[in-house]
Amino acid sequence: MTEPPESRLILFAALAANLGIAVAKFVAAAITGSSAMLTEGFHSVVDSLNQLLLLYGQKRSIRPPDERHPLGYGRELYFWSFVVAILIFSTGAGLSIYEGVLHVLDPEPIRTPWVNYVVLALSLLLEGASWGIAVREFGAAKGEHGWWEAVRQSKDPPSFIVLFEDSAAMFGLFVAGAGITLSLMTGDARWDGVASIVIGLALAGVALALARESKDLLIGEPADPALEAAVRAAIDRRPEVTGVNEITTVHIGPQAIFLGLAVDFEDEVPVGRVEAMIAEAEAELRARWPALRAIYIKPQAKPSPELP
Repeated sequence: MTEPPESRLILFAALAANLGIAVAKFVAAAITGSSAMLTEGFHSVVDSLNQLLLLYGQKRSIRPPDERHPLGYGRELYFWSFVVAILIFSTGAGLSIYEGVLHVLDPEPIRTPWVNYVVLALSLLLEGASWGIAVREFGAAKGEHGWWEAVRQSKDPPSFIVLFEDSAAMFGLFVAGAGITLSLMTGDARWDGVASIVIGLALAGVALALARESKDLLIGEPADPALEAAVRAAIDRRPEVTGVNEITTVHIGPQAIFLGLAVDFEDEVPVGRVEAMIAEAEAELRARWPALRAIYIKPQAKPSPELP
């Protein structure tokens, strides 16, 4: 099993951008005393940690099957994706809201505001570059699906997690800039704290959306219905088969699928031929769809119609 190369590109681009941005934001927060800038620094640190966790999850997920995990480790990526969502909610959103409330209750005037604007501009350039890569790669992968539909159907969490993170980061930068500007224009430093709270609420919304998607993948989502239909047709056309009674698919990784089939064979087909046909069918399915990593085909008589 190999991780999608576009996911690694997105993660490395986001990691490089966030590490540079985090340093700049913390320096600006220390010089100016801006709550929104400090919040944005925490945001970038959390994002950097998230990308490291996703890269770690990708590395762990490509390990081959063993006795303890006969279907492989593909779902470990889904676990770390869920952890990332929890971190965004608890650390990113929590610290942002906490810092914002403190600054509203005890506002601190912003010093040397031009430093904040320079850092915000630099952050927009770096974050915009990472966001552009994420949009380009995910846009190419989504095909004809709408953006939200593509997120719901995607089995590769890093691709949409980074897209969500970068989008939230871009939004946060604009909000931070607005909070700093309002504080300077009105002379009321509480606007800086309000900006932190708004950023925290946005992060909380993103985290909840990501947690829901990661949870569904962790529990187990089926393969594309088009793939299921194609597999059914491939088995149905064999002369020994009268029909496929049941088909079950579950993603055990971004590019790894478990397939279970209950197949009704012609009564006159000998047992030896059934065994041979199952082996042939498995080989054909793996050759046509390499993502089918575990295939189980069992003979099953077609259920009798219910009597009135």
